[in-house]
Amino acid sequence: MSADEVNQRAQTVEAYRLWWQHDAHWYQGVASRFGQQAANEINAEALRKVAVHVGQRVGRRSGPLPDSGDNGKDLEELRRRYDECGDRMFPRELRNASTEVEDQGEGGGGGEGLIVLTLRRNFAITMVRMAGSLEGYRCPCTDIHAGWSEGLGVTLTENRAESCLRDGDKACRLLMRVATPLAPPAPASSPATEG
Repeated sequence: MSADEVNQRAQTVEAYRLWWQHDAHWYQGVASRFGQQAANEINAEALRKVAVHVGQRVGRRSGPLPDSGDNGKDLEELRRRYDECGDRMFPRELRNASTEVEDQGEGGGGGEGLIVLTLRRNFAITMVRMAGSLEGYRCPCTDIHAGWSEGLGVTLTENRAESCLRDGDKACRLLMRVATPLAPPAPASSPATEG
């Protein structure tokens, strides 16, 4: 990597940091003028809309959801897509996260699968803390995951945080239980459209 490329990457990361700092101060301004609940709701709503867009872009780039008949293989591909959504939305320099498939569903043949996202560092929490707004801040992680899932065309049956950095835990552990098989069944053709 050339010195110019390194400098460009450093400038890009700095721009991300400044935008996250802006976002934290924006959040603080909304909270002080309209209340913490309004700031949390607006923040979650905005991030979900961005997440849907990111999920749609990843979905278009990756193609249709897998339907191989092997839940483990299909969930592993979905896990990879969630990672890509995270990398597109939050650069690796600003977070430390990983996902893993913990449950492939009933006997690997259908039902629900569990994908767990573990977040060890979250720059948004750092920025909100630095802006003085951590007290009362509600993390929008489940809204982001709901947006990614919607954009990817995945049905979540569970979406919750088991632990959270905001609460002082060592990591966020976010559970996304998805309906399997991942690909929705093909629509039945109606007699009026056949032939």
